[in-house]
This record gives sequence, C-alpha cells and structure tokens, in this order.
Amino acid sequence: MGMETSAFTRNGNPVDAVEHVAFSKKLSFERAGEDEIAILVSGIWTDYNVSFSWMEDFEALHIGCSFDMRVPQKRIVETMRLLSLVNEQMLFGHFDLWLEDGSVMFRHAVPLAGGADANDSQIECLLAAALNSSERYYQAFQFVVWAGKSAAEALDSVLFDTVGEA
Repeated sequence: MGMETSAFTRNGNPVDAVEHVAFSKKLSFERAGEDEIAILVSGIWTDYNVSFSWMEDFEALHIGCSFDMRVPQKRIVETMRLLSLVNEQMLFGHFDLWLEDGSVMFRHAVPLAGGADANDSQIECLLAAALNSSERYYQAFQFVVWAGKSAAEALDSVLFDTVGEA
C-alpha cells in the first residue's frame, strides 16, 4: 500500500547522496539502478554487502546489510531465537532471516516524507549502524549456526566489552 503523492519536490534521488558518501569514503560500490546502490565493505569478521534502496512509494531510504552465511534448516529455530534476543537490544534497525535462502540481514529504513533529503551525516549514521550491528553480532550468528550453541550462549559470548588493552 503506497502513500499519497506528496506536494513537495525532492532535490534529487537519495541514492545519489549515498553514492556521494560512498565515493568520498573510497568505498567499493556499484549503482544497480537509479534507485539502488550496492556497497562492499570489509569488516573484522567478514565482508558485508550493503544495499541502499530508494522506495519512492513509501518515501523511504532502505538499507540492508548482509553477510555470507546460510542458516541450515536444522538451525533455523535457534537462529530465530537469537534474532529475537538481538533485536530486543537494537535501537536502529533489526535483523531478519530470509527463509528462501537462509541468509541473515540487517535492515532499517528512514522515512524522507514531504520532500526531505538525506544528508551525508544521516547516510553515514545509517551505514555505521548497519556495519556496527553486523560486526557486533556476526560471531553470535556463527556460534548458533556452525558451533551448535544456544541463542543465549551465543549472545552472552559476544556481549562482553573489553576494557583497556592487552
């Protein structure tokens, strides 16, 4: 269900602003179309595929961040438990499990209703939220999917923050 067309005019496609940020940060990106851009970011644990999409019907800029992990059928229930525990802690966005291919993805959308434009700081904040959340919880997903740990055990193992330097 789409929103009514706004009487406001937008300065440009928000994906153009995302491309500007990706270029200025020297990130590897590919424009998949007028309303979508894909960015590849190397993290500590894995590479992240970040996709920004402009959803005109909803006047929203959507970000999705996925990583190379396929949840096998026998680990889906425990992965869903982990998703629930992780999502309780999220301020921005949430994690989803795509049952078609077993992939895990961070998702968030920012409404830009009424002709609002996304600025560089907002885009950088979205990108940071996606990458920081993915980095923070990646190992917990690994522990559930590949080490057979329970959701609670996996989450406990990644939530401690180290203080100082070794």
